[in-house]
Amino acid sequence: MTVSAEAYLAVVTETIGRVAASQREAVGRAADLIAEALRADGVVHAFGTGHSEALAMEIAGRAGGLVPTNRIALRDLVLLGGEQPSILGPHLERDPAVAHRLYDLAPVRPSDIFVLASNSGVNGAMVEFASLVKKRGHRLVAITSAVHSGRMASRHPSGRKLADFADVVLDNGAPYGDATLPLPDGGAVGAVSSITAALLAQQIVAETVARLIAAGERPPVYLSANMTGGDEHNAALEARYAGRTRRGS
Repeated sequence: MTVSAEAYLAVVTETIGRVAASQREAVGRAADLIAEALRADGVVHAFGTGHSEALAMEIAGRAGGLVPTNRIALRDLVLLGGEQPSILGPHLERDPAVAHRLYDLAPVRPSDIFVLASNSGVNGAMVEFASLVKKRGHRLVAITSAVHSGRMASRHPSGRKLADFADVVLDNGAPYGDATLPLPDGGAVGAVSSITAALLAQQIVAETVARLIAAGERPPVYLSANMTGGDEHNAALEARYAGRTRRGS
């Protein structure tokens, strides 16, 4: 396979089509759970580490998205938990202990639901967070790569992975290692997990909104803050969930 923009586009196009078709049922089940949580006055908490944080940004606090959403990030330990910035680093996501701090720092209520994203699904912080979410009685939607996770050993003491705890698992279709275009001397370029995870996130939101509309309810959806009236519209909806949502920093 050649390495070029056109080759990458072909791979992305094929992967998007495959993920959209294969995950249609799972998207619907995730939307059912989120719509149920919203009707119970719940909030959607989204958490991802590394590049999977992009998934949390698709779910929480963006134009066209749901207002009752909260983004959780490792840097919450610094911004909200009083830790020094030096704690942040590439291996922090492997530490199971941080999961409990992150959960405690989040404004969580029993009716809330969680969407967790990890391409590998094996790092200690994410697996521990998923375990904690289920122990606290929340519904959990996981987005991961079935291929990559299947080839990795868990980095959590339990030996379990993110998908093991989820009520609904969505496969982002990414290959082992994420990158798709092999290089002549080894390695590859052209990662796809961020693109397909964003697709799944937006599909879940769309299906959730469709369910609310079908039930005669008005979906709480953000307008762009860069549109006339956007700030006023968003502030009015955010007031309903005061203290329970953060768009992230």
